[in-house]
Amino acid sequence: MTKPRPDSVVARVEALDWNALGAMLDGQGNATTGPLLTARECRDLIALYDADSRFRSRVVMARHGFGSGEYKYFADPLPSLVGTLRRVLYPRLAATANRWQARMGEAPYPSRLDDFLDRCHAAGQHKPTPLLLKYRAGDYNCLHQDLYGSLAFPLQVAFLLSRPGEDFTGGEFLLTEQRPRLQSRGEVVSLSQGEGVIFAVNRRPVMGRRGAYRVTMRHGVSRLRGGHRFTLGVIFHDAQ
Repeated sequence: MTKPRPDSVVARVEALDWNALGAMLDGQGNATTGPLLTARECRDLIALYDADSRFRSRVVMARHGFGSGEYKYFADPLPSLVGTLRRVLYPRLAATANRWQARMGEAPYPSRLDDFLDRCHAAGQHKPTPLLLKYRAGDYNCLHQDLYGSLAFPLQVAFLLSRPGEDFTGGEFLLTEQRPRLQSRGEVVSLSQGEGVIFAVNRRPVMGRRGAYRVTMRHGVSRLRGGHRFTLGVIFHDAQ
């Protein structure tokens, strides 16, 4: 097998400490990668936003009660960098996903993205879900879950493409966790440009005295105080 170039995004993903990331995901339902995308890669992805031919749909959040701001879902074929991230991140995250599945007594996911997407397509989920999100001053994203059909991969990744404190202020990534019979726990995840946050899409197992139990996760973005904020979302299940 040909080794990836040392400076490629594939090599950068493979160089991450996946044991430590898996432990953080087990412990808190999210983990950050550190800066993984270069400043140029971030700028190139942001520049795609106005290229309508690269996208299958545009969503204005306020029209649906999702918040304020907008996002666009990429069309097939995905941009090279987006497709590569989806392909190389999936098997690494499948290890954590299957550990969670075992704890909850549920069936495992395939180790290859293509095999998982075959399952999605057989269930009628054919539309790609990676997306770019755009926020301006005053925009925000309500707490939500990215579920698009009967099949969902339990982890996804959001990459901050803009420079906090320079391109925008405010606009922090938010996570909440609802445990049975307890109040919700909230967390703010601060990111740098090019950094990714890996987080649970819907639910995750937490080990208690009587074994594993499920907690429900939601995510969103706080209100921007100024500037523009762009994010790349890498979701692994396709949509109906």
